Order: sequence, then structure tokens, then C-alpha cells
Amino acid sequence: MSSVDPTAPDPSVISNIPTPQFARLPDPGQLFSVREARFAALAEGHDLAPYLKFLSGLCGVQAAIQGGLPEPDAIASEALERARQHGMPPLDRGHFTADAAFTATLDRLLAVAADIDMPGQARTALEKVTKADADGRARMVENVLAEAIPVEALAEHIFIAAALQVHFVRLAARLDAKSLQPVGDGVCPSCGGAPTATVLVNWPRTPGARYCSCSLCGTLWNYVRSKCTLCGSTRKILFQEIEGAGNIKAETCDDCHGYMKVLNHQKDDRLDPVADDVATLGLDLLVRELGFRRGGVNPFLIGY
Repeated sequence: MSSVDPTAPDPSVISNIPTPQFARLPDPGQLFSVREARFAALAEGHDLAPYLKFLSGLCGVQAAIQGGLPEPDAIASEALERARQHGMPPLDRGHFTADAAFTATLDRLLAVAADIDMPGQARTALEKVTKADADGRARMVENVLAEAIPVEALAEHIFIAAALQVHFVRLAARLDAKSLQPVGDGVCPSCGGAPTATVLVNWPRTPGARYCSCSLCGTLWNYVRSKCTLCGSTRKILFQEIEGAGNIKAETCDDCHGYMKVLNHQKDDRLDPVADDVATLGLDLLVRELGFRRGGVNPFLIGY
């Protein structure tokens, strides 16, 4: 592992480069199918191949079930205005209630997921979730949204998280990106979720700008490269990497003792925040040995 000094200029603060758009909303029709393909590619020759192949299949399910789903309940205009006035995310995950769209999403995901190859533990977990009553499923939904999943039920919650991702991606896609505003360090402006990782984009007008990628709704939001993603500190920030894998680094902060992965699309635009986060578990283990806690949230890395 090497330690890299973050001295590269930040395109988001250079006057002769266009200001990056603050937020980019997800495309439900592409996000999960692209992630499915990325997981499949990463599985080839990987030590975690069986798990990565399972996640590829699960992302394929996320992509396949969307056709014909009911439309999510619309957000009241009053709620949108209140969120704008008070600097809050318009999708209130803290007061989430399952509507017909989410119920159909979860039921369909559980049914279709039964046909994919998966480890025995995942198969047992799927059966438990499928047989759970409405109250049991509601508790699991609350756990995922609160990022407080009990250790003894990690596998079951993967399927709940997958359904919530589909639902919230569909919700976020209907927002007005121009109306979104910063709501805090490491907080998604759409749903209030934590990022999985950050990405240095390779977009034509603003190459190298950094975006956080929401672990729940898939929204990307711009964040200055010279600040810690987790606490906003600009002091004692270093980037750790595994030798030979410089396209993905861990941003470490000595102030909050946290770290967040940074994926560089200028070096490899195939990188996916969720898939490549799982596939670089070795980087997590090495950075944790240095005394840093994981700041990124990934429902497929629960327990790490």
C-alpha cells in the first residue's frame, strides 16, 4: 500500500473550468443492468467470484423487475417546498412508508431472485424474507434505511436493500436535479443517504470533478476534492492505495479517522461505485489495519 499526497488541482475550484452541475439523477433503466455487467466482469478470476456472480444476478433481477411496476406515490408539492426552504432532502427516508409500488417491487424481486444461482446462506435468507409477515418485512426496511442492520440477520437484509434501491432510484429519477441543494457533508441531497464511494468523473465539460454516489437512490452529487467526504475537514487527508491498483484509492482523514473510496473514471470509466467497492474489499482490510473506520455504506458489504 502506498500513501499519496492529494496535491492534484481540484477542477471544481479552478476558474477557467466550468462549474460542475451539483447533482445528476439516476437512470433506473440503465443503472442496474450496467452494474450487473460490471459485477460479472469483476467475478472472473476473483477470490470472491461466487459472491460477485450472485450479486451480478441480483442486479440483473433489479433491472428486470421494473417493467410494469406501479408508479411510486407522488411527493406532495408542499413537502418539496418545505424541503427546499429548510435545506432537507425531498425524499424523507426517515418517514418512509411502503406504498403499492414498493410492495410490488419487493414481492417481485423476491420471486424472481429465487431463480438465480446463490450461495446456500443467501438461499436460506431469501426463504426467510419471503416467508416473513408484513411486520417482519417492515422492521427490516426500517433497519436498512436507518443503516442499523443486526449482525445475526445480515443476509436477509441484502434482499430488502436491493428492493429499496430499486424503489428509491425510481423516486430519485423523478426529482428536479436543479432544485437539489447541499444538505451536509456525506449526505445525499435527494434522500439523505450516505455515499457508497466517490467518483472522479470523466465528463467532457468537467473532467476530474468529484461526485459522491448515494448508496440508496443512486444520485450523484458534486463534492470538493480537497475536503474529507465524511467530516468536511481539509487537514491531514491522504490517499491510500494497493500497489498496481491506483484507479481506486481510499481517502483517509486523520480528523475523523474515517475513509471513503475514490474511483477514478479518467483511468477506467467502467468502474461502478457499488460493484467495485465490493471487489476491492482487500483495500478496506488494509486501511482498517491503519486505524481508519469505513465511511462508505454498501448494502452488499454489510458486516465489513
